Amino acid sequence: MNAHPIVSQDEWLEARRALLAKEKAHMQANDELARLRRELPWVKITKPYVFDTPSGQATLSDLFDGRSQLFLYHFMFGPDWEEGCTGCSFLCDHVDGARQHFEHHDLTFVAVSRAPLEKLEAYRKRMGWGFRWVSSAHTDFNYDFHVSFPPERVTNGRMTYNFSEQDYSPDCQELPGFSVFSKDDSGQIFHTYSCFSRGGETLLGAYQFIDQTPKGRMEKVNGNLMDWVKRHDRYENDGRTTTKPCCGCSAAT
Repeated sequence: MNAHPIVSQDEWLEARRALLAKEKAHMQANDELARLRRELPWVKITKPYVFDTPSGQATLSDLFDGRSQLFLYHFMFGPDWEEGCTGCSFLCDHVDGARQHFEHHDLTFVAVSRAPLEKLEAYRKRMGWGFRWVSSAHTDFNYDFHVSFPPERVTNGRMTYNFSEQDYSPDCQELPGFSVFSKDDSGQIFHTYSCFSRGGETLLGAYQFIDQTPKGRMEKVNGNLMDWVKRHDRYENDGRTTTKPCCGCSAAT
């Protein structure tokens, strides 16, 4: 940590009030962003998608589970992986606490990955998560929403991620994001919003605690974001051992 000036209580209060004004402006700007997000135009989903679930095959409509809004998290877990992505695991550690509230506010959460269902279920149980996790192994869902890029799906060495075309890297066969859908009374489904790369930070409650502290995130060691994060069952006793990101999720911008 850099040395900080030590001041009187009155001087600290003056500085804190100045920062409070900026914090309020930031919150108001965020409220405006949320309003603009809600006003985005929608796209009707016409392509049929069928997912593998513990209770059998399910359509995209089935995943709403009786609600009108669906939040799908694109969890990085490739077909030949033995574990889910570290960063995605970090994010999903935050889901169940929030889910017990927003499920009573007309919103369903489901994670989706290309790995086979048995791998997803084993990892979900290992992590102690209660949310539903489905496999898109037999659909084009991940490709259509630009979060999976196996070599056979890449042409001319380019891929589209986070709404822009970029050079393809073999390390980026799976990338993170989330997509939101709405279903009307007639059963029509609409894609309302998607967010990728660092946009998922808004869901990371742990960051909200850490960002209040003097040391902050202490990230970007060797240029890597989230270099300190481990799967929650892999921390050592003091919780301070660092690890590199498991894949390209933290490097993507």
